Amino acid sequence: MGLVRTTVLTGLLGTSTAAAFLAARNPVISPLAAADPVWSSSVYKRQNPSRNPTTQDICIKRLPLSKIKPELLKKDGDLALEFCRGVWGGLGYTVQRKYLEYKYRGPETADQLWDPEQLKTSTYDKGTQITDHFEVLEKTNTSITVRAGDTPRTKGPRPSDGLFVISATVDKAHEEVELSVKSVFFSSEGKVAGNKGPMPPWIEELHQWYSRVLNETGSWNLLK
Repeated sequence: MGLVRTTVLTGLLGTSTAAAFLAARNPVISPLAAADPVWSSSVYKRQNPSRNPTTQDICIKRLPLSKIKPELLKKDGDLALEFCRGVWGGLGYTVQRKYLEYKYRGPETADQLWDPEQLKTSTYDKGTQITDHFEVLEKTNTSITVRAGDTPRTKGPRPSDGLFVISATVDKAHEEVELSVKSVFFSSEGKVAGNKGPMPPWIEELHQWYSRVLNETGSWNLLK
């Protein structure tokens, strides 16, 4: 099954028709709604105290419950955790993981997650650091929030900052699982004038395609 999915993803990124297929399975909404919970969350308020302008989006995927491994639906938190493991330990993150490993893996980052097996089995508790670029700030039964944008060794404000909220929830009414990768990027250093987020449009578009890939390949970890 893994070879089949790898082949499918290669095709998805190879043609305009396939890209449209990927987009249809993983639609992106931008900007986020004004009532989105991230804006009122303590994590966001703490990380962006000056409320600097953001680049923001959410990639959503829905799967029938019948396709999900039944053991992941027995205990609260297992679904979101396994989806998070699929995002970081899956095919979609491989290139970035290898690049960051080449640049930053060493004695000073030895306690971080680097190897695929670590990424596929971690419990992603608060404080977990991922490939010297992400750090878990919050973990709930339905989502895991990580800080992004720079090395987690930089604890204070920084010019490149942001949040990923990786979520998995059960929609019993529609007998579906909703998976999402939510992104909010900003500068947390000082006060930024204006209302434009930190990403130019072309980088924002590339980021949205990357979110689709992470969502798609992360979802494979949940399938029977």
